[in-house]
Amino acid sequence: MTFEQLHIIKPILDALVTEGYTVPTPIQEAAIPVLLQGSDLLGSAQTGTGKTAAFAIPILQKLYSPSNLPRRLRQIKALVLTPTRELAAQIQDSFRNYGKNLGVKSVVIFGGVKQKPQTEALQAGLDVLIATPGRLLDLMNQGFVDLRNIEYFVLDEADRMLDMGFINDVKKVIAALPTKRQTMLFSATMPKIIADLANSILINPKRIAIDPVETTVEAINQKLYYVLKKNKTNLLMHILDDKKIESMLVFTRTKHGANKVVKDLGVNGIYSEAIHGNKSQGARTSALAKFKSHELRVLVATDIAARGLDIERLSHVVNYDLPEVPETYIHRIGRTGRAGLAGDSISFCGEEEEGLLKDIERHIGIKIPVVLNHPFSSSFAKNETRVEKKKQPTNAVQPSAQQLAQLRKNREANKAIQQKTKPSTNKYKSYK
Repeated sequence: MTFEQLHIIKPILDALVTEGYTVPTPIQEAAIPVLLQGSDLLGSAQTGTGKTAAFAIPILQKLYSPSNLPRRLRQIKALVLTPTRELAAQIQDSFRNYGKNLGVKSVVIFGGVKQKPQTEALQAGLDVLIATPGRLLDLMNQGFVDLRNIEYFVLDEADRMLDMGFINDVKKVIAALPTKRQTMLFSATMPKIIADLANSILINPKRIAIDPVETTVEAINQKLYYVLKKNKTNLLMHILDDKKIESMLVFTRTKHGANKVVKDLGVNGIYSEAIHGNKSQGARTSALAKFKSHELRVLVATDIAARGLDIERLSHVVNYDLPEVPETYIHRIGRTGRAGLAGDSISFCGEEEEGLLKDIERHIGIKIPVVLNHPFSSSFAKNETRVEKKKQPTNAVQPSAQQLAQLRKNREANKAIQQKTKPSTNKYKSYK
C-alpha cells in the first residue's frame, strides 16, 4: 500500500516525499483511515513503528483549510500530551515536517526552560499544542492555555506517563477538555490503570496492536559480555576500537554513572556526552542534536532516553548497566534496528547483575548469546556453556600483555583522532 491509497491530501503527500517516505508502516496503514473517519483509537505499539505520523497526518489533514485564519485569531484545536521533553520536541518536528505545506501552526511547551518564549508563542495563536503535563498545567493555571476548543486529543506513551508519576496530572488535563472530541491513546503496554483510563476517555475505540515485543527483540543482533564491574569501561573502550561502529548509545542505571563513563572515556581520548535528568534542557537538546547528526559518536544516557527518541541509523546500543526492570531492556535496545535497518545490542553483565539478566531473559523468552573470548572476560558466569563456542579458560580473567599493548596502541591512535575532531579544547579539558 502507498500513502496515496490512504486518501491523504496532496500537500501532505508532497511533504512526505520530501522527507523520503513512500510506503506507510503497519501502524500508519491501520490507523490513518480510522482516524480520518473520526473514530477514537487505542493503539498498542512499540516506539520506532511510526506512530507519530500515524496520528499527526490525520490531525493535520483535518485541520487544513485553504483559507486559514490569521495566526493571532487561532485557538488550540489539537493537543498532544507526551511524557518527556525530548519526545515533545520530536513530535513538533514531525508536525512541522508533515504540515510544511499546510499553514497549520504548532507550538511545543515543556519544563526545564524559561516559559516566556513559550507564552509568547501561545499568545501569537496556534492550531496544535504539544506539551508535557507539568508545564501544561502550570500555564493553564496562569491563564495562558485554553483547552475549551480542543477537537483532537492524543495521549502518547500512556504507560510511560504512569511510570514517571504523571497520571494524576494527565487526569487533571483531561478534565479540562471538552467532552466532544476525537481521542487517541497510545501505550506500549497496558497495565490496569492505563486500561481503566482508556475505558473512561475513549468512545467505541478502534483497537490496533502492532509489532509484538518478541518481534522487536528478535530483529536485533544481541550480545552479552560477562565482565567485572571494575573492567566495564575498559571493555567499552575495547569495543569502541572497532571503527565500523558509527554510533553508540550507552545506557547506565544512574546519573552519576553516566557522568563517570563520560569522564573516563574522555580521559582516554574518546569524546562523549551525557543526557539525564540533572542536565539542563539546553545541554540535553544540544547533545541529542549532535548525536543525531553523527557529529557525536557516543552518547551516554539514563533511561530518560530509553523511550520515544527517534534516532536514525543508530548502529549500537550498549547496556553498560543492566536495567532493574525487564521491560526497560526492550525499550533500550529498541533504539536500534529501526525502520528495517540492522542494529546491535551489547549488554555487560557484572557478577552482581546475574539476577537481573535472568529476569530479562525470562521476559524476552530467549537466551542472549554470550561473547566468551574477549580481553576482559570473567569466570564468575555459571551459564557460559549455553552457547556453542569454545569455553573460556578459567584463568583468562585479565588480558595478556600482548593484548594490553595492542589496546594501548589502539587508544593512542584513537586519542590522536579525537584531538583533531573534538569540538573545542576547553570543552574537552572539562572531562579530565
